[in-house]
Amino acid sequence: QLRVVESGGGLVQPGGSLRLSCTASGFTLDYYAIGWFRQAPGKEREGVSCITSSGLTTYYTDSVKGRFTISKDNAQNTVYLQMNSLKPEDTGIYYCAARNEPLGPMCPPLYTYDYAGQGTQVTVSS
Repeated sequence: QLRVVESGGGLVQPGGSLRLSCTASGFTLDYYAIGWFRQAPGKEREGVSCITSSGLTTYYTDSVKGRFTISKDNAQNTVYLQMNSLKPEDTGIYYCAARNEPLGPMCPPLYTYDYAGQGTQVTVSS
């Protein structure tokens, strides 16, 4: 079964850190770009970050620049999203998705990806 699975979510205090993982099953991520998306309660889903298949180019939405880092480990077939200096507004369900096409000049919308996971909950609260 071809899929991606997210892990690493949880409850963290403001200012804390979490590292999310996106692991592919049934296929290799070598030729896939990866995007991270999130959806907060009552809000539309938004793109957070994405990375090219080579891992050489990354994109971030403005609200997470300087705090989040996306990285790709093809040997582990996993993409990571390191989240530092977390804020309550970062709370939401985080999804990863894999796309077997170039990203273009910015992160494309979720519906353009080939595989998407079920999400992992991130809650930032004191």
